[in-house]
Amino acid sequence: MTSSNRGQSWSTLDKDLGRISRVEYATAYVARPLVGTGIALAFIVLAGLLAALFFGQKPGNYVIVAAAVFGAYMAINIGANDVANNMGPAVGANALTMGGAIVIAALFESAGALLAGGDVVSTISKGIIAPEGMASTEIFVWAMMAALISSALWVNLATWIGAPVSTTHSVVGGVMGAGIAAAGFGAVNWATMGTIAASWVISPVLGGAIAAGFLAFIKARIIYRDDKIAAARTWVPVLIAIMSGTFATYLALKGLKRIVDIDMATALMVGLAVAALAYALSAPLIRRQSVGLENRNKSLKTLFGLPLVISAALLSFAHGANDVANAVGPLAAIVHATQFGEFAANVQIPQWVMVIGACGISFGLFLFGPKLIRMVGSQITKLNPMRAFCVALSAAITVIVASWLGLPVSSTHIAVGGVFGVGFFREWHMERRLRNSAKTKPEVKRLAPEERRRRKLVRRSHFLTIVAAWVVTVPAAALMSGAIFLVLSGLTD
Repeated sequence: MTSSNRGQSWSTLDKDLGRISRVEYATAYVARPLVGTGIALAFIVLAGLLAALFFGQKPGNYVIVAAAVFGAYMAINIGANDVANNMGPAVGANALTMGGAIVIAALFESAGALLAGGDVVSTISKGIIAPEGMASTEIFVWAMMAALISSALWVNLATWIGAPVSTTHSVVGGVMGAGIAAAGFGAVNWATMGTIAASWVISPVLGGAIAAGFLAFIKARIIYRDDKIAAARTWVPVLIAIMSGTFATYLALKGLKRIVDIDMATALMVGLAVAALAYALSAPLIRRQSVGLENRNKSLKTLFGLPLVISAALLSFAHGANDVANAVGPLAAIVHATQFGEFAANVQIPQWVMVIGACGISFGLFLFGPKLIRMVGSQITKLNPMRAFCVALSAAITVIVASWLGLPVSSTHIAVGGVFGVGFFREWHMERRLRNSAKTKPEVKRLAPEERRRRKLVRRSHFLTIVAAWVVTVPAAALMSGAIFLVLSGLTD
C-alpha cells in the first residue's frame, strides 16, 4: 500500500471514529433524563422487596408490599417538589450552589423525619373522613391506597409542569375523594374542609405580607442609610436573633413531639432564650465580619449569606419532622389495618415507613429537585440574600402564627407566598419611587405604560400557573382518588 493510500485510509478511519463519538455523545444526551427515572424505579422496587422480606409471603401482605411501593413513589415526589420551597430562595440568592443545597436538604430532611418525626399520624388527615363511615377494613385499606396513589400522581404532574404544590393538600384531597367514593358525601367533615380551603388564601397572603414587611424594614434601616455597614452592625444581629428565636419556637412546637409535648407558652420562652443567646454570639461576629467592607449593597449580601444558609437548613429539618408524617400517613394506615384487621383515627408510624419516607425524599430531591429549586429561587422574581432571608423568616413566623390560630397551613404555600410578597413589594416600591421622582424632577422622562409592564419584577406567567395549581390541587386529587378507589374496589369484588 502506498503512503498516499495509507494516509487516505487513516483519514477515513478518523472520520468514522468522529461519527461514532458523536453518536455516543448523542446517546448519552438522550439517555440522561432516563437515568433519574431508572434510579427512582430501582428505589421503588427495593422498597417493595424490603416490605416483602419484612412481612413474608402471606397473601394478605401483598397489600402492604403494594402500599410500600406507592409510598416510596410518593416520597420521591415530595423530594422533587416540596423541598424546593426551602432551598430555592438560598440557591436563587447564590448563597448556596445547587449541589450544596441538595446535600444540606437531603441531610436535614432525613434527620427531621427520622429523629423528630411524629410517632403518631392521623390516618384520615386531620379528621376529614369519619372512620365509622367506612363499612369494612378492606374498604378503608382501598380508600387509603387510592389516596396514596392519587396524591403521588398529582404531585408528580405538578412537578412536571413546574408548579410547587402542597403535598399535605394533595393527601387531603386524596383522602376526601376516596372517602366520598367509599361512603358518600356525608362522610366528609365539610367544616374541616372549609378551614383547609381558607388556608389556601391565608397561608400565601400572610407569608407574603410578613416577608414584605421584613424587606421594608431592611431597606429602611440598613440599605437606605448613609452608613450601611454601621447600620448592618446594629440590625443584622437583631434579625439573626429573631430568626433563631423563631426557628427555636417552631421546632419546639413542631419538631420535638417524639421527645416532649410543648405548649405555645413554653415554646415562646424557649424561643426568647435562644434569641438572646443568638444575639450575644452574632453581634461580635458581625462586627468582625464587617471590618473593611465597602459601604455598598454588595457588602451587605456577605453579612446575610450564612444566616440564610442556616435558616434553609432549619426549614428542611422542620419540614422533614412535620410534613413527611402526613405524606406517609396513608401507608401507615394501610400497614396498621392489614396487620391488626382494624382501622383507627390515629396509628403509630413504623420506623421502616419513616425510613422509606426519608430516603425517598432524598432520592427525589437529588434526581428531580433542581427544576423546582430553580423555579422558586430565580424564575418567579430575582432574589438576593436579604430578600431570601426575609422569605425563610416569614415561613417560620407564619407557621407559628397559624398554629396559634389553629389553622392548617401549607409550608409550600407560605414559602412561595413569601417569594411573591418580596417580588410584589419590590414592584410597589419601584412604582412609588418613579412617582416621587416625577413629582420632584418634572424634567425626568416618564416611562410608557408598555415599558412599565415589561419591567414588572414578578413573572405573571409563573404566578398564574402556581395559583391555578394550588386551587385545583384538592379537587384534582379528590377526583383521581375517587376514580382509583372505584377501580381498586371493582378489581377485588
